[in-house]
Amino acid sequence: MDVQPLSFSEHQFQPQVGRSVSIEQAAQLLGVSRRTVYYRIRDGRLRTIRTLGGSQRVLVDSVEEMRGAH
Repeated sequence: MDVQPLSFSEHQFQPQVGRSVSIEQAAQLLGVSRRTVYYRIRDGRLRTIRTLGGSQRVLVDSVEEMRGAH
């Protein structure tokens, strides 16, 4: 049996749902506090993803939708 080592390119780990920004960056883009960003995540008005390291990042599409709603 011929076994080949697994190889992963960094592209395989990129989120397929779109670009994302940090909580701090989302707050700056929206002109609100970090706390408000967390409230909007909890309310479902901002969508997030988790990185492999466990960090929470806000999807740029949801930030743009929120900016357009004002």
